[in-house]
Amino acid sequence: MSDLSLPTLIAFVIYVAIVLGIGFYAYIRTKNASDYFLGGRNLSPAVSAISAGASDMSGWVLLGLPGYAYMAGLEAFWITLGLTIGVAANWMLMAKRLRLYSVLLDDAVTVPSYLQRRFGDPKPWLKIIAGLAILLFFLFYVGSGLIAGGKLFNAVFGLDYTVAVIAGVVLILVYTLFGGFLAVSWTDVFQGLLMLTALIAVPVLVISNSGGLGGFTDKVAEVNPELLNVFTNAKGVSLSLLEIISLLGWGLGYFGLPHVLARFKAIRSADDVGQATVIGVSWAFMGYLMAILVGLCGTVYLTVPLADPERVFIELTSLIFHPLIAGVLLAAILAAIMSTVDSQLLVCSATLAEDLYPMMVKEPLSSEKRLQIGRVAVIVLALMATVLAMKPDSKVLEVVSYAWAGLGASLGPAILLSLYWRSMSAAGALAGILVGGATVIIWEALGGSGYGGGIFDLFSLVPGFFLSVLAIVIVTRIGGQTQSATVLGQFDKMRSQL
Repeated sequence: MSDLSLPTLIAFVIYVAIVLGIGFYAYIRTKNASDYFLGGRNLSPAVSAISAGASDMSGWVLLGLPGYAYMAGLEAFWITLGLTIGVAANWMLMAKRLRLYSVLLDDAVTVPSYLQRRFGDPKPWLKIIAGLAILLFFLFYVGSGLIAGGKLFNAVFGLDYTVAVIAGVVLILVYTLFGGFLAVSWTDVFQGLLMLTALIAVPVLVISNSGGLGGFTDKVAEVNPELLNVFTNAKGVSLSLLEIISLLGWGLGYFGLPHVLARFKAIRSADDVGQATVIGVSWAFMGYLMAILVGLCGTVYLTVPLADPERVFIELTSLIFHPLIAGVLLAAILAAIMSTVDSQLLVCSATLAEDLYPMMVKEPLSSEKRLQIGRVAVIVLALMATVLAMKPDSKVLEVVSYAWAGLGASLGPAILLSLYWRSMSAAGALAGILVGGATVIIWEALGGSGYGGGIFDLFSLVPGFFLSVLAIVIVTRIGGQTQSATVLGQFDKMRSQL
């Protein structure tokens, strides 16, 4: 499907029109910075859960994960298991406490603001370092989404890769700029449902045409029986404990994803968290499982091996569906990309407008001024991420893994422990962010510079996360109690409402 198909184009145009329509309606509903960055804290459980899932399931779930399963088979199950456990733990351990605490702390909108107010820290360093960590690692995350968009438009419409990336950026900017968090959340629900529909449709059709699940597994086994073994790689070599821990360790990243945590803060009521948890975990597990099945379907249905495994979903959809239906399903890839990139740009702009810029000008800003700054920040950050995405040979999953590890290791432990450990200090939180982020950067640099193998086969998120926890505990214990009675009182009030 390298040439422009009219039915496919029609499907894409309808999809874009719906998304822009939602963005315009949200623009009408967006009155101030609180509305723009957190939607007035009025999301229903279903919207909060599905938009949280859609915002983290970028193009890597429709391109990267199926591509990995296409090459490695059920080895990819360990990532799915780790991610599902991570989603469940994130909702159960953090959602309700973060919703309550962020309101108590003078309506803290962003992660840096939350951390600074949680510890009553008069110094700016904790907020600055947390904000810089978000900006640094999110640039890679947004870049991965734009890479996926470039691959999509290049494969479907034959557009030049550079032109395709720019087209995706423009579309995302239009509705993110105007509608803010409401546009992002509402479109995420629509896009999330479209993503799941696409992920289910492809395996269902391929498996049914293969004579059911039994016939399908037989055909996979004919290609390579090792693809059906969760304990070996595609070559039949047993997975080491280090490899399994690395794959499971992906779940740790959820604790530090600001665009997912924003849904926790924006949910209508802390009492809605239980219902949202069930919806969110079920939706995520189904999405990840179907993504693996898509990859396995590629091994059965595609007779010519793919030069780029991350195009397996695109190729399957183009081959087995009518162009109009294929256009709708391929629009799901665009939905996956947009539902994540818009959320990430919004988090970055909130960090700049709410945390970093006010400290630079050293004067209070009105809600309208912060709204303007946030929108300008979205444009600037999108342009920076576009530069990172200008390498068509980049692998989506590899770029995502770097950003995922960086956010999870730097921010995750600090936020998680701050919700449970009354005596945790600002210095401990700062140490955790620095140690976690630095570990990922150094680990990835050593692993990719000829020092790979052995311990460096371990996913950098795992050592980064636990070294961050260790740094928080050690520095807090050494520094002693530094929080004011007011902050401790707020913590006790939050705990009494659980």
